[in-house]
Amino acid sequence: MADRLIRTTTALAVLAVAAVAAVISYEHAYELVSSHGESGITARLVPFTVDGLIWAASMVILDASRRQRSVPSLAKWSLGVGIVATIGANVAHGMNHGAVGAVVSAWPAVALVGSFELLMLLTRTAALSASTPAVEMPEDILPMLEEPERTETVQTTPEEAILADYLASLNGPGRPLSQRFLADKYGVDRRKVKQIVSTAAQPVPAHTTL
Repeated sequence: MADRLIRTTTALAVLAVAAVAAVISYEHAYELVSSHGESGITARLVPFTVDGLIWAASMVILDASRRQRSVPSLAKWSLGVGIVATIGANVAHGMNHGAVGAVVSAWPAVALVGSFELLMLLTRTAALSASTPAVEMPEDILPMLEEPERTETVQTTPEEAILADYLASLNGPGRPLSQRFLADKYGVDRRKVKQIVSTAAQPVPAHTTL
């Protein structure tokens, strides 16, 4: 929301400056053309060709940027020539009033060109943001990210644990675990431990063959 508000207010400010600068720059160019032999509709239209060239070149550069293509050389040259022409016309208009008059007269043209480029920059940035694809995770990875791996634990009873420990001690290098140790470890009565251990000590009956 904040980014959109910033872009919108900036665009409005740039358009407002560009509109004012365009009107002043046009009047300067019109007076210069009129004072050098042109009149009527020709004097009115010549200033449009200068600013129109800047606008057309900027649009071509913007289109190339949005399509991620190289900018045509003609567009670059046209933009440069248009900028030099509009600033030069405004400087020439103010030369009769000295160096300060030339600078003051040239300022609207500079503001107009700067507004054009700022507007193009905003448009290119918005286009790049809209065209950037969102990174999508593969479908086989999403379940792994959404649900943590579950480890199943096998619940054993104290009797089973006592029997497992005792059988493991029979196969160990030392002496088998004592009944007292197992009773204290699992909190089971020694008589109960004795019964459990005795089941492990019973011999396995042999199969009888007929």
